[in-house]
Amino acid sequence: MNDNSPRLSRRPAWLTDSAIVLIAANLVPLAGAVILHWTVFEIVVLFWAENVIIGALNVLRMLMASGGKLVNGLFKIFMIPFFIFHYGMFTFVHGVFVFTLFGGEELESARFPNDIEPMLNSVLHLGLGIPLIALFLSHAFSFFWNYVGKGEYLNADAKSMMVRPYGRIFVLHVTIIIGGFFLLSLGSPLAGLILLVLLKLVFDLRAHLKEHKDKLKPATQDEPSFNQILAQLKVAKRGAQRAPVKSASRESDLEA
Repeated sequence: MNDNSPRLSRRPAWLTDSAIVLIAANLVPLAGAVILHWTVFEIVVLFWAENVIIGALNVLRMLMASGGKLVNGLFKIFMIPFFIFHYGMFTFVHGVFVFTLFGGEELESARFPNDIEPMLNSVLHLGLGIPLIALFLSHAFSFFWNYVGKGEYLNADAKSMMVRPYGRIFVLHVTIIIGGFFLLSLGSPLAGLILLVLLKLVFDLRAHLKEHKDKLKPATQDEPSFNQILAQLKVAKRGAQRAPVKSASRESDLEA
């Protein structure tokens, strides 16, 4: 086998490490629907709670955004608190729709925000801890791997980061709510729930790849593989170890 062949080229360019983590995290609610017999309510609540995770990480994105220099810095002072308030209220109102439409009779008759306790209790009793952790790890991995590790924050500006999460809510969750309401009227059939989860997965993956499309390029012969990089490091280390020996031999020749 030729060690000079780039083994990473066998992986499709779009199947990045963060994309793999995203797919794996979104398979958790799929397992919930198939194995744990989740209803539409559990799935839609999980996707709604994911918005809270996205909003929290987006605050960090805005704080780290380095594009725009001074203007960007002044913008952060005013707009980060505004984003926290506005996005928080937006997510809360979105949650009210989710819980009143899909939460059953107990939540359907609730009056928010005075009767917020039934909404919180229902979340605690749904057993969504592990799926939420999986989705959090997916978004956190993408944040540290792409935004921080690959230096995307250096060209990002706080203004663009502020509006970034809203598109996801408008497009994805309107579709999920409409589809979920339709499935609820049919009695939450398993095939429909699987389709709903896969629809969300495809949307998330497409949005993820679009956001990081400038970073996607297949491995070529000109790009060293991981094994080649290790081999180059070993050669450099051996050269550094031999250098003092050669220097000592030269000094002994001069003394002679």
